[in-house]
Amino acid sequence: MMAAYSAIAAARSFEWSPVRVSAFPGVRALAWSNDVLYASQGYTLLRAKVHANGIAQWENIAAHRPGVLRSLTASSSLTSRLLRDGFHALTVLPSGHVIGAVPHAIVTLAPGEMEFRVSHRVLRGARPLHFGVTRYGQVFWGEYFDNPQRDEVHIYASSDQGRHWEVAYTFPKGTIRHVHNIVYDEFDDCFWVLTGDGGRECRIVRASSDFKHVDVVIAGSQQARSAALVPTRHAIYFSTDTPLEKNFVYRLDRRGNVKPVVPLSSSSIYGCRVASSVFFSTMIEPSTINLERDVNLYGSPDGDYWQEISQGKKDRWPMRFFQYGNAFLPDGNNTTRYLAVTTIALENASVETTLWRV
Repeated sequence: MMAAYSAIAAARSFEWSPVRVSAFPGVRALAWSNDVLYASQGYTLLRAKVHANGIAQWENIAAHRPGVLRSLTASSSLTSRLLRDGFHALTVLPSGHVIGAVPHAIVTLAPGEMEFRVSHRVLRGARPLHFGVTRYGQVFWGEYFDNPQRDEVHIYASSDQGRHWEVAYTFPKGTIRHVHNIVYDEFDDCFWVLTGDGGRECRIVRASSDFKHVDVVIAGSQQARSAALVPTRHAIYFSTDTPLEKNFVYRLDRRGNVKPVVPLSSSSIYGCRVASSVFFSTMIEPSTINLERDVNLYGSPDGDYWQEISQGKKDRWPMRFFQYGNAFLPDGNNTTRYLAVTTIALENASVETTLWRV
């Protein structure tokens, strides 16, 4: 199957190759807010306006105080990786409020403040993986926890800049394991909800922006097991996240037709868009199917022509304890021509953010 896709790529007559322009060791990119990139160093939040030449000058804007123990573990790269310290998701609202996910808590930051406050304690699992935000500033996140008994799973919402949270929707007991992602589709004013992990639990769900109408679009196989989805004007692209089968990027057009567009070397849990270009990364998740030991970044200028852009090797630290090698792609609305990529657990890039001119 790879040969067929490679032939399609080779038939295109134009060159498209994003160029790496800068690197920031120790920085994890979290979210875009137009031309401003938000990132973290441990529990400190940074931001930088990315200029036309790709220069980003970081400024410290706030911090979360996690307690004495996590303050200590976050100060070392290895212990931070071991205990999954720091910010794991972030969103910037139109009002200027910032909402983040840290271990076992949702934290919020009001404009002008310098310290995050805890607005919700996460009791099941460590934290959600992403936030979904409407154009009007309503925020949603889904529970991500082990859930061996397949208990009901909640989606939480806030309409007051993250100060208070309430259940907006519940997946009944026995239907899914957990929520991987909630992605807002600005072109259709709706959400795409990605769930897993086995059989009918693997779902790509379309929900109205208030979650009053929820419809399953794709379900029932490992090819519906996804954690990354990128809406564009004419189609939705999603990557699969399975250790049990070959992984692909799929194109779901606005009429409901779905087809694979490029095979992936391993599981994929991050995707993003820069103007009309779409990107997905892979992680090193060993299995009898996923034999790759490199992290790869794939991109397309139009959704049809795809190419591998970069590749990185896992570092020497055991992935069971010190995380899979991965490449994080930040959420949010990016109005620049730059792609931000944070690699983790790779050789010479334990945690490093790079900017690529697209």
